[in-house]
Amino acid sequence: MRKWSAVLLAGALAALPTFAHAQEALADAGDSGDTAWVLVSAAFVMLMCAPGLTLFYGGLVRAKNFLSVLVQVGAIAAMASMLWVIAGYTLAFGHVTNGWFGAGNAWMLIDLGNVRENTSVPESAFALFQMMFAAITPALMAGAWVDRARFGWVVAFCALWGLVVYAPVAHWIWGGGWLASRMGTLDFAGGIVVHTTAGVSALVAALLLGKRNGFPRTLMLPHSPALTMAGAALLWMGWFGFNGGSALAANDDAATAIINTHLAACSAAMVWLLVERFAVGKPTSIGFATGAIAGLATVTPAAGYIAPGAAILFGVVAVMVCYPMIQLVKQKLKIDDSLDVFAVHGMGGITGSLLLAIFLSPKLGGTGYAEGKTMVGQLAAQFIGVGVVAVWSAIASVVLALGVSLIIPMRVGEDEEREGLDITSHGERAWEFD
Repeated sequence: MRKWSAVLLAGALAALPTFAHAQEALADAGDSGDTAWVLVSAAFVMLMCAPGLTLFYGGLVRAKNFLSVLVQVGAIAAMASMLWVIAGYTLAFGHVTNGWFGAGNAWMLIDLGNVRENTSVPESAFALFQMMFAAITPALMAGAWVDRARFGWVVAFCALWGLVVYAPVAHWIWGGGWLASRMGTLDFAGGIVVHTTAGVSALVAALLLGKRNGFPRTLMLPHSPALTMAGAALLWMGWFGFNGGSALAANDDAATAIINTHLAACSAAMVWLLVERFAVGKPTSIGFATGAIAGLATVTPAAGYIAPGAAILFGVVAVMVCYPMIQLVKQKLKIDDSLDVFAVHGMGGITGSLLLAIFLSPKLGGTGYAEGKTMVGQLAAQFIGVGVVAVWSAIASVVLALGVSLIIPMRVGEDEEREGLDITSHGERAWEFD
């Protein structure tokens, strides 16, 4: 009997290391429900980019430039995705060092943890989700230079922009960098990281490229409002993953973010129609789509932090800011930001990022301020975050755009522009709509 007891004891002791390793692996395993939600959300963000953004922008341009927009957005997203794996992810979410750039531990995604720190999802799922953000953000800028930008310049500029502008800003705010850790700047899903960077850089690019031939005298009407409406619907749907997925868990925060996202889009779309009724005499499909996007961009930085009632107000304020900004940029300043990237995305993201500081207050239904923060302190943090990112985006974009133009001209020739980029740049022609 003593012999068998000794054997059993020896076996138990031998199994202890294995058991301990199993326990460690179990503790380091991601939550399957949260992981599934993040993976689905990544697919939703890709849906926003293609086909959502391509159809939204494609319907707004003239028929002779329709395919060129689709090719540009697709190529930008493809290039950004590859560069994200090579270097972008580690610049944005590598180990925190000095607060400006992530360490190089995760280049080519070679050193990913089982679970991303402070989440319950595998780091591979987190990297995938963030890759979709890195893909759609530079693609947003394509709306500023439609009809006239040279394809090679577009791809080269956006490739460099993703590494020089987007990735560092993502680190500053989402990757543990200095704006979040020292200033306390908040951005739930991209009001600063996505919309401010893309909006400001798009305005800079439009200024450097110059106006389209005939602007603003010639009416350049959308060739297919129906496609724009379809694209806006896909963007609206995909934004549920964009904002809801930013909770990085299938929980109440994700549900709240989706509710707020939807309500802001609803209120902004309806208020935009009302403004059009008085300003131009009738509500339009393009107005409905544009209003919805403005509301979505505005609520993005605050989606998981505010109450549903505040989200409705965010949508109303989005129209009050973005609608007159379109008139200011195009009619007063005569800047040909062709599809209003700065006025809608840029100003929407900036506005929502600042409103966040107010509606974060628990008295207004928000989730509350960090320890030691007040409304005034948070507002200062948001102003600093927006200001720094806007300035960095503008300066870096000027340098990158002009630097690339030394090798690849920024815009096509006058004859090519007149004939349309579908034929002259890509050798194809889109179908015509009656």
